[in-house]
Amino acid sequence: METLIDFDAVKRKQQSAWASGDYAVIGTTLQIVGESLAEACDVGWDERVLDVAAGNGNASLAAARRGCKVTSTDYVGALLARGAERARADRLEMSFETADAEALPFANASFDAVLSTFGVMFTPDQAKAAAEMARVCRSGGRIGLANWTPDGFIGQVFKTLGRHLPPPAGVQPPSRWGVVSHLESLFGESAASIRATPLMFNFRYRSAGHFIEVFRTWYGPIHKAFAALPAEGAAALEQDLTELLNRMNRAGDGTLVVPSEYLEIVVTRR
Repeated sequence: METLIDFDAVKRKQQSAWASGDYAVIGTTLQIVGESLAEACDVGWDERVLDVAAGNGNASLAAARRGCKVTSTDYVGALLARGAERARADRLEMSFETADAEALPFANASFDAVLSTFGVMFTPDQAKAAAEMARVCRSGGRIGLANWTPDGFIGQVFKTLGRHLPPPAGVQPPSRWGVVSHLESLFGESAASIRATPLMFNFRYRSAGHFIEVFRTWYGPIHKAFAALPAEGAAALEQDLTELLNRMNRAGDGTLVVPSEYLEIVVTRR
């Protein structure tokens, strides 16, 4: 029997998670991903660019630095405020608008490029979010995505969280957005082509303990997971994350450098 999913309830819970902590502390370290994506999408001066689930604006800033007319959106207003601070510091003109990735408040074909770095992949109704991105992108435009893969480090982090706090029944894992066949299913006939390039982002911290301290304090999903678990459950989660971090650590100098695979995707709109 098919599981009926209350997407609105899932979304409210997710929104609460991303609004907790302060994702901007983590997001700022990922800026290189936005720069790479802007180049992969070959965005140009005066092009209209939408950043979906923008967080504190990595892809937004990258596009604005290339002369684009950028609209940065997220459903957490506090994160948009952090993006606006960054734009002012760099003297970049951008628009900021609170918006749900599954119901974008823009007309069809409004943008030359639609971007999202580690953002839209977390929407509960994945098909609706993909359809919205395709709807607001003009024919011949580009949809650029950076999505964690299931087998990469962050994909493993979310699997670890799921063992301690099972996700809502029927909701597809965010890391499905890091699988080419799933992207082909999501964008279907709206895509003239899909180009996916596996890349690595290196998380750099003092130690496994330092990583966990930072993410437990500032990264919404991990912050909420630790808060929801009893003391012994939190200790077990910390142990599992420590083992994962130490296993994937490639640094040989006593610090922590953990590569995390992601897909850089460019969908050309039909």
